[in-house]
Amino acid sequence: MRTAAVIPAFNEADRIGFVVAELIGKVDAILVVDDGSTDGTAEAAEAAGAIVVYHPTNQGYMAALRTGFASADADILLTIDADGEMPLENIDALMAPIRQGLADMVQGHRQKIVRPSERLLTWLASLKGPVGDSGTGMRAIRTDLARQLELKGECICGVMALEVLAKGGRIQEVPISLRSVAKPRGVAWYHLKQIFHLLPWMFDLRIKRVADDK
Repeated sequence: MRTAAVIPAFNEADRIGFVVAELIGKVDAILVVDDGSTDGTAEAAEAAGAIVVYHPTNQGYMAALRTGFASADADILLTIDADGEMPLENIDALMAPIRQGLADMVQGHRQKIVRPSERLLTWLASLKGPVGDSGTGMRAIRTDLARQLELKGECICGVMALEVLAKGGRIQEVPISLRSVAKPRGVAWYHLKQIFHLLPWMFDLRIKRVADDK
């Protein structure tokens, strides 16, 4: 099965080359979605060996994922954050259950979720299914399923797992470790906004599931 990494990136010129270089030889294609960066992120990604798709303006992480999912030529898609926080030794473990027909999406499960806001988002998502870490940026997913997802909201936290579950998808998780990477301020507020978005989104998914069952 052909594999491709999808990396949403916004102003990550200092780190994106390192992330792309780590992926070379681990997947068949590396696709960076430059989400309106102004710091040379696209040029750095191309120089490192990635295919780059451009957004003329910043449209957000979810829009970048949708663009990447639509553009990548592969059977399995691997999502990776552009900040270099996630070591890539677990890539094969993430993709193996999909290759074996045992899962439709496999998430990286961080051993320690520090932010209370992320823990709350994970708890909300876990009410719908086996989700131990809803905010991880490292996932493997079947391409045909990924292209069905609407991916609404402020961030990935909770939404992707909930959509996959609502479509009857099977989710597994694989433990992953993290590197220490400086995070921008305001991340907790970002998650709080996502919580308020997730509540009606969960209700909407519930309605759709009930309607599908009739």
